Amino acid sequence: MSSASTAALLGPLSPLERKFAPSTLWTVGETALLGRHPRVAVVGTRQPTEDGGRRTERLVRELVQRGALVVSGLAEGVDTIAHTTTIASGGRTIAVIGTPLDDVFPKKNALLQRRIAEGHLVVSEFAPGTPVGRGNFPRRNRTMALIADASVIIEAGEGSGTVSQGWEALRLGRPLFLLRSLVERKIGWTAEMLDHGAHVLSKLDELLDVLPTDDIRGAVAF
Repeated sequence: MSSASTAALLGPLSPLERKFAPSTLWTVGETALLGRHPRVAVVGTRQPTEDGGRRTERLVRELVQRGALVVSGLAEGVDTIAHTTTIASGGRTIAVIGTPLDDVFPKKNALLQRRIAEGHLVVSEFAPGTPVGRGNFPRRNRTMALIADASVIIEAGEGSGTVSQGWEALRLGRPLFLLRSLVERKIGWTAEMLDHGAHVLSKLDELLDVLPTDDIRGAVAF
């Protein structure tokens, strides 16, 4: 495992990005992935519906097919599906975790974290030995929003920790997408995020058009 300044790993940061970025990132795996684009964060509830799981798999497969890196937080549910589908599809994934690199949460994802560390990249802003508290995970979401070129929320209920990812992306001025199926559930925070600049994702092109990459568009609906 190694550590470096966030700016050294991600490149020059704007004043706004510097304000909300951790000073140091700890990494294990292929740090060169932080220099590749596009990077799309796919996040959501720890208890997705069956339909939400299928939508996660479909979105991830389409992103991988078009050369995007998939970023997620190694939590149960949507995050785990995003990582495992990326690997199964032959893509590259970055796990941004809320624990130090020498710890795992949830414990059931220890093997997955090791697999990502060996063949992809695991990132943490917490030095080895740092105690793990509930406040770590909103901070993890802030860092994940910084690392990603855009974020997509698949499913999340009221009070879900995933919501913090959305607000952090908007705070940084990064594109944020909410699946149409999520917006149609009329949860209060989705309307608030749309009012603050989030987008409804109903077709893949709507996401691909805002990513910093060559033309990887495809007319796939969600």
